[in-house]
Amino acid sequence: MRKPQVIPDEDHEVVYERVAAVDVAKASGVVCVRAPDTKRPGRYVNRIWDNVPATRARIAELGAELLRGQVQMVTLESTSDYWRVWYYVLESIGLAVQLVSASQAKNLKGRPKTDKLDAMWLARLTQWGMLRPSFVPPAAIRRVRDFTRARTDLVHERTRCLQRLEKLLEDAMVKITSVASDGLKAKSVVAMVAALIAGERDPRTLADLARGPLRAKKDALAEALDGMSGSRHGVIAQALLDQVAFLDQRITQMEAGAIEALAQVEESWGVDATGETGPGRGTGPDSLVLAAAHRLAEIPGISVWLAIVIIAEIGLTMSVFPTPAHLVSWMGLCRSAAQSGTRAGKGKAKKGNSYARAAAGQAAIGAAGTATFLGERYARIARRRGKAIAQAAVARSIMNIAWHLLADPAARYRDLGPDFYASRISRDKKIRGHIRGLTALDLTAEDICAALGITVADIPSGGHAA
Repeated sequence: MRKPQVIPDEDHEVVYERVAAVDVAKASGVVCVRAPDTKRPGRYVNRIWDNVPATRARIAELGAELLRGQVQMVTLESTSDYWRVWYYVLESIGLAVQLVSASQAKNLKGRPKTDKLDAMWLARLTQWGMLRPSFVPPAAIRRVRDFTRARTDLVHERTRCLQRLEKLLEDAMVKITSVASDGLKAKSVVAMVAALIAGERDPRTLADLARGPLRAKKDALAEALDGMSGSRHGVIAQALLDQVAFLDQRITQMEAGAIEALAQVEESWGVDATGETGPGRGTGPDSLVLAAAHRLAEIPGISVWLAIVIIAEIGLTMSVFPTPAHLVSWMGLCRSAAQSGTRAGKGKAKKGNSYARAAAGQAAIGAAGTATFLGERYARIARRRGKAIAQAAVARSIMNIAWHLLADPAARYRDLGPDFYASRISRDKKIRGHIRGLTALDLTAEDICAALGITVADIPSGGHAA
């Protein structure tokens, strides 16, 4: 009989003596405090506050009561965004707070469901350590995240405006976006559209506004600009251009805010070659310790801004993710496990953090066109399994690298090179294949090594029978 695998059990008994749980709603919350019963040793008693108003003053008053009661952990159910005021206020007064998904805090089937019973059940699960808390970054990182997410939303809004403008030009039979590869983002195209709005109708005159590579396409531009736009098109196009210009200003403002907010986080600072540290330090290649954003920006496909976005989502303290695999799973870059008996299913796709996942995917696309290890990895997988799977695989690799760089501030990224697979992995694979063929002839590893003039230790891992 095989020796059993020993797996330490999780703490599902009494992890905390005094806990509190809040069943969160929009305007109020039901609070349950579970603590030892002084009259019955070994038993516990629940105290319930019904309909505590979700205002800063009343939550702070409740927090003071929980501190006096020596509550060790407060659990909040992640109901929409209504949990935020509870989390922020209770955290600010020194209480340990954890946020859990509603799917983890479901009551047992067949039991009555009320807000009071939900709060009591949540408190029991907290006390027994049976909840898996969600990751909420510290306040300093949350300030950076507010700016980066606002910028992302503004970029999406700007894209929608440009798409509406393109539809408007199609309605006016102006096919300029079919000629200009950059579409309406090119300055030349914006100048032509502005001239159309001002009343210019001569296609040749409009085509003369082309700059850069578009100057070689003047004939095609003149033909594409020969439309029949009316006055209504000019009014609507001007409104859309004004909105795009306004959004560009706000996007720049959000970028500056995020950079300034990250500069206030001490953990993100680097150390110059002179040993000086502080905001703006550690940005040069000769720095003793690179600033966190510049450390990640050494990874192919990641710019400094994209590094700031990633930091704003995952934070700077990697202890919250025990391994890189935990980080990848939290981001939703892998499927859930689905194994039963000898069958291993594909598993369901995870939702994860959409902002972090989008940033990792963007970095993967950027790395795909580089002559680096990640670029070659993307090409190899894309040839066999398609671009979508290759993008996800490279995104996972990038986040694995990011985890190590943030876990060790002194670490630096070193590229393995685009020839890593051809020069090393293929060679090892061929060696293992040849050795398997020789062992099939009933030759031992020692016989093979003696014939080759090497020792068993020189054989790559997996290359000989046990």
